[in-house]
Amino acid sequence: MRSKILQYLGPLFGLFLFVLALVVLHHELRGEGFQQIVRAMAGMPRRQIAEALALTAVSYGVLTGYDWLGLRYVRRRLAYGRSAMTSLIAYAFSHALGFPLLTGGSIRFRLYSSWGLSTVQVTNVIGFAAVTFWLGVLMVGGVVLLTAPPSVAALLHLPAAALRPIGVVALGVVAAYVWWAMVGRRWVRVRGWRFRRPTARLAVAQVALGSLDWLLAGSVIYALLPRGLGLTYPSFLSVFVLAYLAGIVSNVPGGLGIFESVLLVLLPGRVDQSQIMGSLLVYRGVYYVLPLITATALLGVHEATRRRERLRRAARVFGQWAPSLVPNVLALTTFLGGAILLFSGATPAAASRLYWLHALLPLPVVELSHFLASLAGIGLLLLAGGLQRRIDAAFHFTVLLLGAGIVFSLLKGLDYEEAIALGVMLAALLPSRHHFFRRASLLSEPFTPGWTAAVLVILGASVWLGIFSHKEVRFTADLWWQFAWAADAPRFLRASVGVAAVLLCVSVAHLFRPAAPEPAAPSPGQLRRATELAARSPDTVAWLSLLGDKALLFSPSGDAFLMYAVAGRSWVALGDPVGATPERAELAWQFHDTVTRHAGWTAFYLARGDLIPLYVDLGLSIFKLGEEARVPLREFSLSQPGRETLRETHDAVAAQGCTVEVLPASAVPALLPEMRRVSDAWLAARGASEKSFSLARFDEDYLRTHPAAVVRKDGAVVAFASVLPGGRGTELSVDLLRFLPDAPADVMDFLLAELMLWGREHEYRWFALGVVPSGETDGAPIWAHVDTLDFRLGEHFGSFQALRRYKQAFQPVWEPRYIASPGGLVLPRLLTAVATLIAGGPRGVMTK
Repeated sequence: MRSKILQYLGPLFGLFLFVLALVVLHHELRGEGFQQIVRAMAGMPRRQIAEALALTAVSYGVLTGYDWLGLRYVRRRLAYGRSAMTSLIAYAFSHALGFPLLTGGSIRFRLYSSWGLSTVQVTNVIGFAAVTFWLGVLMVGGVVLLTAPPSVAALLHLPAAALRPIGVVALGVVAAYVWWAMVGRRWVRVRGWRFRRPTARLAVAQVALGSLDWLLAGSVIYALLPRGLGLTYPSFLSVFVLAYLAGIVSNVPGGLGIFESVLLVLLPGRVDQSQIMGSLLVYRGVYYVLPLITATALLGVHEATRRRERLRRAARVFGQWAPSLVPNVLALTTFLGGAILLFSGATPAAASRLYWLHALLPLPVVELSHFLASLAGIGLLLLAGGLQRRIDAAFHFTVLLLGAGIVFSLLKGLDYEEAIALGVMLAALLPSRHHFFRRASLLSEPFTPGWTAAVLVILGASVWLGIFSHKEVRFTADLWWQFAWAADAPRFLRASVGVAAVLLCVSVAHLFRPAAPEPAAPSPGQLRRATELAARSPDTVAWLSLLGDKALLFSPSGDAFLMYAVAGRSWVALGDPVGATPERAELAWQFHDTVTRHAGWTAFYLARGDLIPLYVDLGLSIFKLGEEARVPLREFSLSQPGRETLRETHDAVAAQGCTVEVLPASAVPALLPEMRRVSDAWLAARGASEKSFSLARFDEDYLRTHPAAVVRKDGAVVAFASVLPGGRGTELSVDLLRFLPDAPADVMDFLLAELMLWGREHEYRWFALGVVPSGETDGAPIWAHVDTLDFRLGEHFGSFQALRRYKQAFQPVWEPRYIASPGGLVLPRLLTAVATLIAGGPRGVMTK
């Protein structure tokens, strides 16, 4: 419950600031009308707009430097074209829609991961860009405040004496950062992550780039402001920085309303507020909407043409990340399309266009088109979340509503501009049908607090815009039933009620949906079904579902399942979904949606590489946890070159009278007392406790489900291993290997070698020896957490280096294993949760 409350605090705070901004806007524009603002926009000199367009192009070009410098910080070379494309797409979406981690951050993770950067490297690039951004704020703001004339203090409503100290502090922080880059400690630790100190050259470049970015971004809107303001560019910068930061802090999409209200309050009132507001709206179109539509159009063209021969090379570049990036991009543009329809429905139609419609169409067609266009708008806002979750029904309904929105936009007022924008969105969506494969119910999908807040922001903005646009109209009961060509206010009222009714119906339907299932111990029926699926699975990890310490989530048909456990906010699935391939993707989405409803963190621990695109689709980051040693059995022999030591060890143990017997599952119950004796002695000798989650424990019900191998000496059992057979003869493994303290030395080597020979005779293709950390840290403290994660056979060794050397003696093939998780600063906490699950609780982590 606490995590859910915290999850809603940020969006609620943003909503509060947004409502406050609307109140401020209403007060500041009390003497202005909607038509005045429209006339101010229409009368803006084309030269000013051309200057703003040119400065926007230069500004976005400078933005590519953030990623270019970040890649040099992490010491990773990447072609400038790739990093520039990543920057442009990421900033186009994060500027226009806000939520920089959800938009720009996720885009960077997807693109850079496909080009070989690790999660830690991408996180460092994002963090480096954020630091560069704030260095620019401090540098520009500090210089402006330090050199500001008294008029700037009056603009900011601050005492003139307070400006210079604030400027000195800001510049002092920048200087301290550069000084630290020159002589400071090489590493800095922040919430469990280590970051390398940048070089002095990089630090200076950060300050210069961040400052240039802010100067250019401010120059775009300064070029659009009325010339009669009498405000110098340096003076304007202080106001611009403050307004922009207010929009960021609010977390409202694009700072909508917040940015405008702060500027209207702080800018001098030497010209009509309608002129300033017109300039701000044009700025939104030039700096936010136009780059967003351009990025969307480029993605749509790519999707439509990437299979053509002449673009094969481009397809190879895009193909890896398009399946995960495109649905998110289309979800955000669909959300924008809904906002366009709602805002258009709230504002009066152009009288000249209505005059043309009057000669072509009857009034009821216009009235109905206006009403239905607004309903299509709220529908697109709601469907955007379904697109983000890859639901096929959301795709079909979105295509329908975008097409309808184009028609309604033309019929209600010849709004060809918005029809063109919606047409671009539809053209980008149509070739992407294959990305939307889930056959889930739209009403069963959760709406995140951020997404819900964004819908309410757009809805609130449209209502305020309608009230402001028709504030000269007296709102009475008779207004609802007025139908006329010039009756814009009644049309707005009827459309608003229709939109509210749709939103209410959807909200009620969500309230009555089934509650998200709570984790529970598996039932006997579930364990029987899991046994059947584990016996057919090529991955032997599937057998660990029978331990009973993990909840099981089954697909609707029961042909696939997923095992998971919960520690705090961490919901950790062990391995990949098990079972029928077509159902594994839907099962992963079902698990992710369940975690989302509980405000948790989704993770897939020890995942194989074949489902990485699916996990990226879920919005997760991929981190290489280690490598699994897999011994090929078809050619396995102790006489092979390089196995001399293993052969000598095997022969020495065999010479002491030791033999190995592999027992079927039906023969295991009779031997359980002797196995219990060996296990208890092994635990006592090491002062160890039983583990759980990803490691087996001595559980008689579990051990009865699959074969076992025992080592006898003089007829007595001195060692045993629980044998995990993979389906269709693919893989063989062990998960519980224990021996008596006085058993012959190297009895574990002897047992494993005999099992490999047995597996070859029974036509198994691989023997899995478990995972060992790869040691590729990228400067991250991940291994400080990994040393508490007991990997298979790891409990027999003092260090992972020794475990790796031991497994290398079997000449295995090393295959990567991953953890898919939210990444970033969540990862250390999540790995700590995994360690807690394995140890059976916090006390187990401490005692090992």
